[in-house]
Amino acid sequence: MLTTTYRYITQVPGVRSGHPIIEGSRIAVHDIVGLVLNGSSVDGVVQSFPALTKAQVYEAMAYYEDNKSEIDLLVAQQMVEAGA
Repeated sequence: MLTTTYRYITQVPGVRSGHPIIEGSRIAVHDIVGLVLNGSSVDGVVQSFPALTKAQVYEAMAYYEDNKSEIDLLVAQQMVEAGA
């Protein structure tokens, strides 16, 4: 459950396993964070996900700062699944 209100981030049961996503998309916060942690810039994330705005990417990073342990775990799981 979100304890802070975020303009662009929501959680929908059954969508991306209920993990935080960008509202109106299936792009998870941990997808964005994973790219940034692996060296992508905000512009690079927007290039990877053209449906996103810079504001949405920045908010995903703010969410990450507020929920670091939760998102770090999801990023690590995603990397293991990807074989990285």
